[in-house]
Amino acid sequence: MSDLTRLTAADLAEKIHSREVSAVEVAQAHLDRIAAVDGDVHAFLHVASEAALESASLVDASIAAGTAPASPLAGVPLALKDVFTTSDMPTTAGSKILQGWRPPYDATLTARLRAAGITILGKTNMDEFAMGSSTEYSAYGVTHNPWDLERVPGGSGGGSAAALAAFEAPLSIGTDTGGSIRQPAAFTGTVGVKPTYGGVSRYGLIACASSLDQGGPCARTVLDTALLHEIIAGHDPLDSTSIDAPVPAVVEAARRGANGDLSGLRVGVVRELGGEGYQPGVRASFEAALRQLEKLGAEIVEVSAPHFEYGLAAYYLILPSEVSSNLARFDAMRYGLRVDQGASAEEVMAATREAGFGPEVKRRIILGTYALSSGYYDAYYGQAQKVRTLIARDFAAAFTQADVLVSPTTPTTAFPIGDKVDDPLAMYLNDLATIPTNLAGTAAMSVPSGLSDDGLPVGLQIMAPALGEAVMYRVGAAYESTREPLVAPEVAR
Repeated sequence: MSDLTRLTAADLAEKIHSREVSAVEVAQAHLDRIAAVDGDVHAFLHVASEAALESASLVDASIAAGTAPASPLAGVPLALKDVFTTSDMPTTAGSKILQGWRPPYDATLTARLRAAGITILGKTNMDEFAMGSSTEYSAYGVTHNPWDLERVPGGSGGGSAAALAAFEAPLSIGTDTGGSIRQPAAFTGTVGVKPTYGGVSRYGLIACASSLDQGGPCARTVLDTALLHEIIAGHDPLDSTSIDAPVPAVVEAARRGANGDLSGLRVGVVRELGGEGYQPGVRASFEAALRQLEKLGAEIVEVSAPHFEYGLAAYYLILPSEVSSNLARFDAMRYGLRVDQGASAEEVMAATREAGFGPEVKRRIILGTYALSSGYYDAYYGQAQKVRTLIARDFAAAFTQADVLVSPTTPTTAFPIGDKVDDPLAMYLNDLATIPTNLAGTAAMSVPSGLSDDGLPVGLQIMAPALGEAVMYRVGAAYESTREPLVAPEVAR
């Protein structure tokens, strides 16, 4: 493995900008790494080798001409989840119904990456339309966890997380609807951040559930994640839900946190995100993390969020309802797959959706259509929205007692491929601790908290108020400063 693929994004950027190495050399090293290991990992659906090298060469030319780098991460490679539109490469959202589709425009996030001079290596695998917790629901094959190739990397953004853990990219982008950034980060020993809802533009993000979806940064260190966060965040007039407010100073906070001092901060342990259902090694890792935060000067307090226990049920009514509405656009009439079977447009639509959508997507469409149907809307969708309000109030109350809240990111470590794919409820329970943040629209991150007794990574979830990412990054960086980086043994040799 090239030494360049082992470096952090911050270190790579420093070497590129000082002309110690070229952006083309860095891009080629990561493309070589992808060629060497992605046959086993399957993190990527599309590798854009020529475009990546061309992008990198433009950064090198600009630096050689004496022009200041376009951003602190100019020339650094990145893996992009295949749910953001890209005008120069396919965008499938992991679904056959969009197989081969090349969008006519870039997502705002994609455009910001390009403007920052970041080298986009390609598009990563994901559960179809971001519906899943294992990346087993992709129409294009399963992604494997670099820690154990027989285990899942989490989902829906398993490809983005696996690319980081396998050293195929130092940066990646995911989306988080109910934990799809944080859960894969926990399973792969990487860092993943779900920003405040509206903090990163959703324009050009293929929708799963519009009131829950949020793009966010992923990396192997908290600082790298913060550097990427500041590039992709900020107001976008093309997104009606975008927050018109300054981007939190997350890079400054991460650098401050790295000194390991949390004096004066209150860390709240959520009572309802503990108890039964957690793997013993996960629970032990979390308790050790609490002791470490206390050593750093934080005050540990217990807080109660009594309505969190209803979060899973509310989420699986709200999300399918929005899925039912959003996926109606895939009708075989305008773009994507078209199966010409039947004499009418309705028959063509039905045949196309039958062939193009996978089983989990169909399951959620059916659930959502039922929940929104006449006579059931108030009983199901309406009631779920009321629970959502109560969860948001729980967060507001908890943040009067603590600066951040913490919990294990996931109840278990990465499970074997095929273990839960035929048991939807067991699969849904993976997001037990992550869903409340999405329902409330607040911010959260997962940072590695060591290994469980089975030798697999565990994540510590740190939750912050809306636009409170700075304190979250500070705590994450401080905790990270006490730990050695995790290295996946299976493919990292």
